[in-house]
Amino acid sequence: MSLFVLGDTHLSFGVPDKPMDIFNGWENYQAQLEENWRRMITPEDTVVLAGDISWGMTLEEAKADFAFLQGLPGKKIILKGNHDYWWNSMKKMTGFFEANGFDSLHILHNNCYPYGEYAICGTRGWVNMPGEAADAKVLAREQQRLKVSLEAAAKQGLKPIVFLHYPPIFWSNRNESMLALLEEFSVEHCYYGHLHGKSHNRATRGLEDGVMYHLISGDYLQFVPEKVL
Repeated sequence: MSLFVLGDTHLSFGVPDKPMDIFNGWENYQAQLEENWRRMITPEDTVVLAGDISWGMTLEEAKADFAFLQGLPGKKIILKGNHDYWWNSMKKMTGFFEANGFDSLHILHNNCYPYGEYAICGTRGWVNMPGEAADAKVLAREQQRLKVSLEAAAKQGLKPIVFLHYPPIFWSNRNESMLALLEEFSVEHCYYGHLHGKSHNRATRGLEDGVMYHLISGDYLQFVPEKVL
């Protein structure tokens, strides 16, 4: 039994007019993803999918992508990315999954998932845009969601591992409110995606202020899930 992570799958089985293959590094990516997944992941494993799961605009449009994931081995824990326009209330999403038999898909949203002595925690995150009122509002909400997730882990006496979509540090931009939570809850590992192409070169990777940062965007990992535990 192992824990893996992968970000930015950008599946488009239900909306074929959104091909990622046109971008460098994304050629035949859905087939690559399936091949790598089936080679590495067993039914006993868990895979965190760190946002930008599907190009579907609604749950129904994303249904073919969920069916693809359901057909792959292992338990999948999904968090929101900036392109997950299908995202809805927890009640609607879990109801949709149940109605369609997607019993291997689970939502990470204001909660955590125990994994042995660890807890899978996380949220979408946000960019840091000082002085922007609308951005400050979204950032405060995302900060609260991460706090709730980390508190849920603490109540169970579990060691948190944090998964985000947006990087809390990018080049000279630091999301101090999110970083403060990582410090407060003694988070040692933080996994994030969102960055593509040339942005990989500016990504924070490795140890910084006591936290080990891991970039896990699909194209950065060449669509090979990364083992966490």
